[in-house]
Order: sequence, then structure tokens, then C-alpha cells
Amino acid sequence: MVIRDPFNIHNKNSAVSILRTTATRAAIGITEKAVEAGINVIEKGKQTAEDMAFQMPKNVPSFSNPQRALEDQSWGSGVTSRFGRGSQALPMYKDKPYAYPPSQRSRPAWRRKRVVGVFLLVLSLLYYLGVFSSGRHAATEKPSWSWLKNSESEKKADWSKRRERVVDAFKLSWDAYERYAWGYDEFHPESKKGKQMAPKGMGWIIVDALDTMMLMNLTSRVSHAREWISTSLTYDQDQDVNTFETTIRMIGGLLSAHYLSNEFPLLAPQTDDDVGAPGEDLYLEKAKDLADRVISAFDSDSGVPYASVNLAKFEGIPAHDMGGASSTAEATTLQLEFKYLAKLTGEKYFWDKSEKVMEVLDNNGAKDGLVPIYINANTGKFSGDNIRLGSRGDSYYEYLIKQYLQTEKQEPVYRDMWDETLKGVRKHLITYTPSGFTVLGERPNGLKGTLSPKMDHLVCFMPGTIALAATGGLPEAEAKKLSTWTKQNEADMQLARELMHTCWGMYKWMATGLAAEITYFNIADPPPAESDPHKAPAEFDPDPHAAWRKDFDVHAMDRHNLQRPETVESLFYMWRITGETKYRDWGWDMFKSFMNYTAVEDGGGFTSLSNAHVIPPVTRDNMESFWLAETLKYFYLLFSPNDLLPLDKVVINTEAHPFPRFQMGQLFSTGWKRKPRDENGKIIK
Repeated sequence: MVIRDPFNIHNKNSAVSILRTTATRAAIGITEKAVEAGINVIEKGKQTAEDMAFQMPKNVPSFSNPQRALEDQSWGSGVTSRFGRGSQALPMYKDKPYAYPPSQRSRPAWRRKRVVGVFLLVLSLLYYLGVFSSGRHAATEKPSWSWLKNSESEKKADWSKRRERVVDAFKLSWDAYERYAWGYDEFHPESKKGKQMAPKGMGWIIVDALDTMMLMNLTSRVSHAREWISTSLTYDQDQDVNTFETTIRMIGGLLSAHYLSNEFPLLAPQTDDDVGAPGEDLYLEKAKDLADRVISAFDSDSGVPYASVNLAKFEGIPAHDMGGASSTAEATTLQLEFKYLAKLTGEKYFWDKSEKVMEVLDNNGAKDGLVPIYINANTGKFSGDNIRLGSRGDSYYEYLIKQYLQTEKQEPVYRDMWDETLKGVRKHLITYTPSGFTVLGERPNGLKGTLSPKMDHLVCFMPGTIALAATGGLPEAEAKKLSTWTKQNEADMQLARELMHTCWGMYKWMATGLAAEITYFNIADPPPAESDPHKAPAEFDPDPHAAWRKDFDVHAMDRHNLQRPETVESLFYMWRITGETKYRDWGWDMFKSFMNYTAVEDGGGFTSLSNAHVIPPVTRDNMESFWLAETLKYFYLLFSPNDLLPLDKVVINTEAHPFPRFQMGQLFSTGWKRKPRDENGKIIK
């Protein structure tokens, strides 16, 4: 273990100054655990310089180059960024870790092995003299990065060890946030600063990461987060927030924490959540308080929620663009959260209001189940013709099949909508490249317009969702034994495999091995039919002039990597459902790329990238909450045994927060039916 950052020491020429600064900082925050880690390093004897320099990433980003001000256009109806926060802009994406070798840069004296060894020796002596008081993760636990450079040791996969590497990355990320920006909604790991999106904070990072820490059994960190939620978190603030983001991250995070703490009490156990203890229902109480405020967004003329809501005023706020239209995905990706809350509390209005949105949307009669990406909250009618499964469209489709699974397949209306949608995707959005890659494109001008061979990284949720729908969460081998298995299920699994391969190619094409935000494709002319041969190369030839590379086209302004979770999310589902080890292997390669190219020096954690197609990459100095809540969680689950959150027992929301499947019981029912349609899917009036 190496003690964090060494405490921002500036006077590196004076050993006395180093000791004085160290003792002062340690006295106010170094934990006994971190000190013991330092002692263990000394007792183990000599280590190589490489081991001592684990936090030095392989490729130093250019700190002098100005970062491009690239803004994701996927969210923002009525707010300045994806996180609806009135006049304040929150980061839109997540950040990650990397490790540079000492050969890449000169190392100051205080970072050299001999000096660090002396430093740790003195530190241990001060500890035994009782200088240090107990603190809270003041010294970040960090993994030994030698595994990243030792290819021989990684030839035989030890998935339990690889899972621990993910835990190390999470702890490094969390402890950097805890040290430099505790309680803040934003974290900028390079500048080591935090920022609020509301006057008193929304718990954006803490609440979103809570269930990941529970699954990883990080008890003391959960305790600190729980303490902050109990004593500092309040939603009674005069603040405009994005309805969707607040629901999936905050309400979803709190409900998931409630579920895990009750269903798995031995994971990161807390004494104050025992039955009868004060604060036993802390997570549920906070979720209910927030939901009572957010539900005001549904008070539109049509019942479709407004894009934003003021928490203190209990008032929905229309979007400031697109004539006040809400994003379709945002309006229809609230149902899992509010339905589960209704089940927990017995408050039926949560169920009714969120369910009503699905009826209003479906009554538009979208052709072949493919919906435009905007809907007017007042009229309940679609706005514009743009159809895509990327930004502003994606999670509408995801929540169709997940609503069906959440209530144990008791609401077939959502299965019908999903089946119609997948047929529409095949008919209107699927195409192929000359090398045989399967592409899920867009129709910017509606179904009568031209297909655009463009895939947002967000689209890469789709392979896993297709596989989940085909088997219901069962392993493919088991699902095939059921009488309900059909040739269509077989075809769906094939489509899932093909799209997964394309999404992995989006990573392999980039210099860092980290996918761009948007990838375009050169498609075959004329494109083959689905029934025609279109098998893509199984392996990605690393030759920069390889033929497969000509099928991919990443524009200069789209080469940012926001450490999004969608591809590793689908890898997780594909591994669990197919049992094909290649999906785990791909995930491991992806994780190593994150470690190589996104880690921040001096214990800063991890950052997203402005340009992931150059080495060293250009960094963004931003860590999104979904790096902790989603990306690292899916890596952890991908490398875990399959009995951790079995897919036939849980449903995972779009922010990777797991909820249980449940029976509706007598209180709840599907309160609407689809209008009859003709053979073309058009509503019969």
C-alpha cells in the first residue's frame, strides 16, 4: 500500500518539512488501516520500483493541452445539461483510472522508492508513538498495478482476482472523492475539487454509488455514506432538477439500497438499519420524501411528466427547448422506480401516475413500435420525427421489457410492445457493413426518411436487453428447454450476438481501446437482407490498415469517452445468458484500458476523456456518478459468480440499481389496454 498523494507536499527539498507536513495532515485524518498498510509494506521487505509506482499510469495525459468543450447533446430538455439543475451544469459523464510507468516521466525525489521507503518507516514510528488519531479513509487503499504490465500473470484468468481489481478501482475512485469533494455532487479528479448542483447538495455521487459499495461489502464506506444521508441530505431545497435523472439515480439508488440492506443483511452490515433501530427505514424514508416532490412533474394536462421539477415548490417545469417537449426516454424511464416504491409503501398514486404515461404514449400509434424522441407533456403527442435508440430514445425500449419482468410477467401489454418494437428495429434500423458488421442505425427524418448508419455508445445497451428479453433472464441453455422457446427467440439471440460484436469493435477501433461517444459506419450498397450472409470477422486484426477498420468512421468531435456503462452492461448480460467466456475476456480488456488511460495522478481517482483516439489521451477532469454506480458495478458483476443478483430474480434499472421482481397482489393491476391495431400496427379508429 502507498499512502495517498503524499499529502500535497510542496517543499520537496526538506526532509524536515516533509515530516512536519506529514504529521500534521496525518493527525487530522489518517486511518489506522492505512498506516497498517504502510507498515506491512516495510515488513514485506524490498519491492521493485515498479510496484512502488503503481499509481503512475502508462501514458501521461497532456496537462498543457486545452480540453475541448464537448457537450453531450443527449439530455437537456429544459436544463443546461443531462442532470437538470436549473442554472448549474453538472458533468454529463463518468471518469476512470490509469497507471503510468516511471519511464514515461521524471519522478520528483519524494516519489522515488528510497525516499518513499524512509517516509513509510518514519510514518510507522510515529504511529507506534501514538501520533495519529483515527480518521476516515484519509489514506487511499490502492492496488499494486504490476498486474497491469505483467501479461504472463494474466494468461490464466482468475476471475475472483480480477473482481478484486475492480474493487481496488472503486476504492481508489471513492476515496479520492471522499478526500477532496465529500458531500459534493460533482467531482473533478484532476483539479481535486467538488461542486454542488443544489445549495445543500443532492447526494448525487454518494447515493448513486451506495448499492455498489454494498455489493462489494465495503462496510466502513457504506457507514460513512449512510451517516451523511442521515445527517446532511435534505431534499427540501428550492432547486430545479431533471425529473428523469433524479428518479433513476437518487430514488433508484435509495430504493436499491433499501432492497439490498434487507435482502442481503450480511453485505456491508450496518447496526442502525436493524429491525427496530432508529433510522431502520432511512433509505425508504428518503426515497419517499424525494418521490413526493418529483411526482409533481406528472401534473401536466396529459399526465406525461415535465422535464424538470422544483423540489421545494412541488412544481413541474416544462423544457426550455423543443417547445416544452419532454424527452421520450426520460418520460418513460421512471416506471420501475415508482412502481417498486408503490409496492413498498402501498401508495397507489405512484403506480397510477407512472403507468398512465405508457398509455398516453402508446395511444399515439407509433408505426412498428418505433417512437420519436420527443413528446409534448401538455398534449401527450409526439414532437418531430427523429427516431433512434440512442440519446433521448434508448431507455424507453429498455423499460418495456423490464416492466414486464418486474411484475413477474403479469403485464403482457409491455411484452407486446417490446415484440412490436424489435420487429420494427429489424425492419427499419438494422443494416450491415461490407465486412459484415451489424449496425443499428437511426431515422432522423422518420421512417420514410433515409437511414443514418450512426450508433451512439448509448445504443450498446441493446444487445444485453435483447438477450434478456429472449430468455427472461434464464441461461440460454435452460431457456431452450422450455416449450415457450421459438425460432424467433433463436433469431433474437443471434441479433444480440451480432450487435455485441459491433459494440466491441467500437472499442477495438480506438487507439486507447476505449470507445468514442458516437461511431458512424460505412454500409454496404445495397445492404444485404437479414437472411443474407453477413458474418463479421471473428477477430479484430490489429493492423492499422486491416479491412475491418474501413467499416468504422469516428468523427473528430465524437472521440470523447465518457466512461459510459452500456457496453460492459451488455457484456454482463451476454455472459450470464450465453455462458460464452469471450464476453468476460472482452470486459477484462476493456477494464485494463480504463486503468491504463483514465487514472489520475496523486490519488485523484479517474477521469473521462476528451479524445480517446490519441496516446496519451486528452482528459476532461470529470468523474460522473455512473462510473461508480454503473460501469464499475457491471465489471464487478461480470467477474462475479452468477448467483450474485441472478437475472431471473431481479430487474436492474437504467442506472444499474437492482430491484426485486414481485407479484402485483390485489392492490395493483395494469390500468390500461392497448387500442386495437391493423396488420401494419396502425390504430383502428
